Amino acid sequence: MSLRRGGRKNPELERLAALAGEASAEAAVAMEQSEPSRTAEPADLTAAAFFDVDNTIMMGASIFHFARGLAARKFFSNSDLVKFALQQVMFRVGGKESADGIRSSREQALSFVAGHTVAELTTLGEEIYDELMADKIWPGTRALAQMHLDAGQRVWLVTATPVELATIIARRLGLTGALGTVAESEDGVFTGKLVGEMLHGPAKAHAVRSLAAREGLDLRRCTAYSDSSNDVPMLSVVGTAVAVNPDSGLREVARKRGWEIRDFRTGRKAAKIGVPSVLGAGAVAGAVAAGLAHRKRAV
Repeated sequence: MSLRRGGRKNPELERLAALAGEASAEAAVAMEQSEPSRTAEPADLTAAAFFDVDNTIMMGASIFHFARGLAARKFFSNSDLVKFALQQVMFRVGGKESADGIRSSREQALSFVAGHTVAELTTLGEEIYDELMADKIWPGTRALAQMHLDAGQRVWLVTATPVELATIIARRLGLTGALGTVAESEDGVFTGKLVGEMLHGPAKAHAVRSLAAREGLDLRRCTAYSDSSNDVPMLSVVGTAVAVNPDSGLREVARKRGWEIRDFRTGRKAAKIGVPSVLGAGAVAGAVAAGLAHRKRAV
């Protein structure tokens, strides 16, 4: 989602991106503090690494794997998932993002959790990670994350996936924590609304800056990794940017800016994964949520 309209920045989208980033950083710190003994005390307190998830540290989109798990549990049907994913893809690729369309997409995003408890989502996330995600971690990217941990640095995931699910992935990988989309909850029950917007594009950069301010990080000493040109804002706020399994747009930017490029795919896998990489996690998350919201209205 672009923050610009007619060559000028859209103040409302900027505000929502900043709000999403602040909320994500606050949630990340709170979750890290709730499990203080989970990771070793970092020796290097001012340097850290930030990893995008989808197609960077995990094959495919984490929110889509999660949606598949929900479909298997009869939350909705596979045909619903496919139909609305295709509709969302056409909407995103067509680039027709009206003010009403943007607002509707944001309101529907992750609305499938409405009425469910945070505890329920966490339990399901643990199960679905084991079933559909554990074997999709890129060994090469996992090794890069371990390199930072071994250097005494903290490592966070940064993703459009709900922060509760992102934190599960981080914990299973032995990482510090995660910055993710924050869904509003009241008394432990999700309302179906987002705090700001999905953590996507510029919102990720806001989240990284906000976390750095809270944790006393020197962004010039930090490193960020991503596969998508949508994450150029996040990659640009740190001292070292690395393109991992990059889409064509990010590969071009990386070459122009002298960023390191790491590709752990074979040529065949790269071709298969290229399309969802270009679309980005936010598009998939929106597709899943839009489909579920529609299904609820139809019932």
